[in-house]
Amino acid sequence: MSLIKSASIVSVLTLASRITGLVRDLLMASIFGVSAMTDAFWVAFRIPNLLRRMFAEGAFSQAFVPVLAASKEKEGEEATHALVNSVATLLTMALLLTCVVGIAGAPILVYLLASGMEPEGFEAAVVMTRWMFPYIACMSLVALGAGVLNTWKNFAIPAATPVLLNVAMILAAWLGAPWFQQLGIEPIYAMAAGVMLGGVLQLGAILLAMRRMGLAPKIRLNIAAARAAWAQPATKRIVHLMGPALLGVSVSQISLIINTQIASHLGVGSVTWLNNAGLLMEFPTAMLGVALGVVLMPQLAAAKAANDAAKFSSMIDWGLRLVVLMAVPSAIALVTFAQPLASVIFHNGAYTDNDVMQTSVALMGYGAGLLGLVAIKVLTPGYFASQNIKGPALIGLAVLVITQALNFVFVPLLAHAGLALAIGVGAMVNALWLLIGLLRNRTYIPQPGWGRFALQVLAASALLAVFLMWANGSVPWLALKAEKLQRVGWLALYVSSAIAIYFVAIWAAGLNLRQLLRR
Repeated sequence: MSLIKSASIVSVLTLASRITGLVRDLLMASIFGVSAMTDAFWVAFRIPNLLRRMFAEGAFSQAFVPVLAASKEKEGEEATHALVNSVATLLTMALLLTCVVGIAGAPILVYLLASGMEPEGFEAAVVMTRWMFPYIACMSLVALGAGVLNTWKNFAIPAATPVLLNVAMILAAWLGAPWFQQLGIEPIYAMAAGVMLGGVLQLGAILLAMRRMGLAPKIRLNIAAARAAWAQPATKRIVHLMGPALLGVSVSQISLIINTQIASHLGVGSVTWLNNAGLLMEFPTAMLGVALGVVLMPQLAAAKAANDAAKFSSMIDWGLRLVVLMAVPSAIALVTFAQPLASVIFHNGAYTDNDVMQTSVALMGYGAGLLGLVAIKVLTPGYFASQNIKGPALIGLAVLVITQALNFVFVPLLAHAGLALAIGVGAMVNALWLLIGLLRNRTYIPQPGWGRFALQVLAASALLAVFLMWANGSVPWLALKAEKLQRVGWLALYVSSAIAIYFVAIWAAGLNLRQLLRR
């Protein structure tokens, strides 16, 4: 299967995940609005999500997939199956201990993340953290399964499983919240139950797919099995790589923790506004950046194991061109068309005009750094596939300092939007630094034509910006709260027109899309 076809499958399924995620968030905004209880849920949900991103989809995946792909390339499938069994055994044991500690220490975790919450919201966040903490165990095992399936070029199932989480949370908001209220339980707690249901469904889907391919891990929970698993050199290599990988992933998550802590002191609603803006920002980040990163990682690792430097470099070049082609216009859309996007998605029920405006300015801040946020997803696999985890980690540590320094400048001026802008600027610095590193060590050698390509994209993007600025002011978006279908219709018209304008302009500028996408 070609890279573009694989990336397209992941992107389409990611789009399905984001659409169901938006339905979920629309329901939540309409049913719960913005309150201390919604802030409590998002804080509680962020705790297992932080750990998921740090350990499961972060440090573990970054260390596991390159070693797994290299094992498959050099040692064959039988040895690789044994490696999967060993890693699954050790991971499950570690997760059981982590869940016990996390549930017991929930008040400390909530305090570290959002000490500025009111007592009622703080207590609710502690309860929901305890309910949702086992979600990290489900998602860690999902990450292991996804790494295996992706290495065997089965990208569809791992990309589709997040839909199950969103469906479970939609059912929780739609059916669970009223039921909880009838039982005298705080309705927002239904969302925590929905998260756990979604985690179980995701794990079930991954294990079923692995079983059908004959890749299901054999997990043995005893001391002898743990010792045998640890005796494998590849297992030790994964654990060794997880150290710097954890540092690198922790940097971005520490930044998120600091920002959440700051936001919790900026007034009720700030956490939710930032969260909702982040959800919109993640649409292009996930559809392009994550899709490319997922597909490129095992392919780059295999190319590195085969010592094919030309193929390695050309794959990075291809990924970066796609990033520029799609992320630049997406960033312009987030900056110039933020209010219509936030209005159509969130302006329902208890979500007020002010909530829309505050979400919009945060979205603009994220949009300023979208190119960097997406490019990082393509650049870091260039390091990880070479089992160079330390480089991105040290760069991320330096960027953390820069981002927090920017917070001192931006937050007094822009409040919660300043937090988003600092993340955006920091992402641009991070991406540039990663690119320079790949260029310096000659891991990536740009192919000819970048100057002309950049000018073509910038010219088309400038035309797009003019159109979207006009479209932003042509409709009274906030005044149409009661006219949901009218808002959706205007948005669909303008977005489809914007896409057409951009790609017609790209074609008129002489860019051969078919040649670019042929890989």
